[in-house]
Amino acid sequence: MTDVIEAEDVRRRYAGGFEAVTGITFSVGRGEIFALLGTNGAGKTSTVELLEGLARPSGGRVRVLGHDPYRERAAVRPRIGVMLQEGGFPSDLTVTETVRMWSGCTSGARPIGEALEMVGLSARARVRVKQLSGGERRRLDLALALLGRPEVVFLDEPSTGLDVEGRRDTWELVRALREDGTTVLLTTHYLEEAETLADRLAIMHGGRVVTAGTPAEVTATRPARIRFVLPDGIPAGRLPLSLRAAESPGRRVEIRTHELQDALGELLAWARDNGVRLEGLDARSASLEEAFLDIARQTDKAEV
Repeated sequence: MTDVIEAEDVRRRYAGGFEAVTGITFSVGRGEIFALLGTNGAGKTSTVELLEGLARPSGGRVRVLGHDPYRERAAVRPRIGVMLQEGGFPSDLTVTETVRMWSGCTSGARPIGEALEMVGLSARARVRVKQLSGGERRRLDLALALLGRPEVVFLDEPSTGLDVEGRRDTWELVRALREDGTTVLLTTHYLEEAETLADRLAIMHGGRVVTAGTPAEVTATRPARIRFVLPDGIPAGRLPLSLRAAESPGRRVEIRTHELQDALGELLAWARDNGVRLEGLDARSASLEEAFLDIARQTDKAEV
């Protein structure tokens, strides 16, 4: 897979000496969906602005489609699409007028009707921007980002303000872009979104990448969990010692393990042999949200 986005030991320092990005390295392949995650202040936006060519890195090397996006902006800009967190469109223009205005500044723009249909705004074509809901404005942001049939798309919080149906529609559109060979880099606070869409991801904290890989690789580093409630009169101490069970108030028990299948099999065999019914039994691998929060906590402790 050819890399179309490359960041090598990239740094970004602001006036006053604050370093928001402290030497990160990652790459994104052609036709890949890559999610850049992190807590507020982690450096995501500062990084994405460097990739979009909106600022020059203080150190390191950035390449998009083989070019420096800041120094060679004229070569990069016609081939990328950018969806900012907020578009800031003229409020008195209609949706169609807004797309037509943007189309006049875009090389090889899609037909206006096609762009609106892609994001489900055809029925709102004659509505003024100020009358759109927050979710509809995000759809308009997305339509403009895709107007020039970009090879690379940067999506900054693409589903913010969308309802459940709108979010799912956006996910399907992003998947369709990938199928067409478009490279997508997205930032999102919805970890389910990243887990569902991303081929690979990187988690930033304190201006650096603390972990990266596929969603499965990132979550595999965190233990799975088994939860249940024991009947009265059955203490957690009767469970096999190998399960390392922890009991909480209300007879609730939690087992954390890196071998979910083996631990669950041992637990169920013990329950069968001892005639114990495990109420509310729930067993699952770590979610990306759990991994994300665990990584943030561990990183904070290491920095203290």
